[in-house]
Amino acid sequence: MTSAPFLHVDGVSVTYGKTRILDRLDLGVAKGEFVALLGSSGCGKTTLLRTIAGFSTPTEGALRVDGRDVTRAPPDRRGMALVFQSYALWPHMTVAANIGYGLKLKRQSRTEIATRVDEIQNLLGLNGLGERLPTALSGGQRQRVALGRALAVNPDILLLDEPLSNLDARIRLSVRHEIRALQRRLGITAIHVTHDREEAMVMADRIVILDAGRIAQQGTPEEVYNQPASAFVAAFMGAENLLQLDGQVSGSSAAFSHPAAASAFTRQTGEETWRSGAFAARFRAEAAVLCAAGEARPDAHGMEFQGKVTSVSYPGGLWRHAVTIGNDSVLVDAPRCLPEGEAVRVFIPTASLFLFPMSEASSGMASTSRSDGFSAAPGQD
Repeated sequence: MTSAPFLHVDGVSVTYGKTRILDRLDLGVAKGEFVALLGSSGCGKTTLLRTIAGFSTPTEGALRVDGRDVTRAPPDRRGMALVFQSYALWPHMTVAANIGYGLKLKRQSRTEIATRVDEIQNLLGLNGLGERLPTALSGGQRQRVALGRALAVNPDILLLDEPLSNLDARIRLSVRHEIRALQRRLGITAIHVTHDREEAMVMADRIVILDAGRIAQQGTPEEVYNQPASAFVAAFMGAENLLQLDGQVSGSSAAFSHPAAASAFTRQTGEETWRSGAFAARFRAEAAVLCAAGEARPDAHGMEFQGKVTSVSYPGGLWRHAVTIGNDSVLVDAPRCLPEGEAVRVFIPTASLFLFPMSEASSGMASTSRSDGFSAAPGQD
């Protein structure tokens, strides 16, 4: 961004006792942007959301909204609204009363509240449900009521704390598209915490991957998926298969080999400052091509390994094969089932093979990718 972000998290650290949950974290969010905070349990994403909301206080750093310092401001003075994971609806209040609760706290008149509640119910498809109690609603309807209560107060920033995790898979798929469409329609700034990679990919303009209280990488869904900055990010974004390769770097190219590889694989180093040694190669199950021993491999640049099928399952759409390659085991998806015990070849196209020096992968240090013009603290694996 060329101008100051609408929300600026500036060098924020949060410490509980002797444990540092957020570590000098920098993040800028543009007005109208939808940002997903993605990471595993304990990475700091919920703490970051609670700190932005005002429920946790930074031990260092500052938070600004539209240039206004809100670091020590109470939650109700920040212009934000939070949708909780548990919805947190008042069980004794009707749908209409729940939606209008924040407006009541703002001492708006009954007429103003009724008008705004009607608008929200129309917006979220809750017409005719205003007099029902939350216990008489489905999970998807309760989620919409919680969202309506947040939107009723016209927040500058909408905060979403895993609001879809309590919904069953079928409802979750439709509701996440509804929230994304609503956010675009209203042009509201949104920050969404989730541990679901697909949910973040579908909903967000930008994904921020957290690890150990730091930003490991951030970028568009396409960037973090196709250009992971570290072995940790690659694994978190689905490239869970891991093989250790020997890499020999010479000038601007590197040759990679493996005892079970048909031949060496050469790749340009580009801007990487690699040194010869062990490398971690990561790839996704669906990105590899599985061939029987006598079949021709794809006519493309990549790396090929000899292996053996040890087990087969059918998760739907494709057959998933566990294949041993040397002393390692990887998962490879294929449109047909190859029997257990069969000798096979696993081909991984260049674009789908993510390579990282093993020293970097094991040390936990990862480069960062910023798109907001602010420097980030180094990520950790």
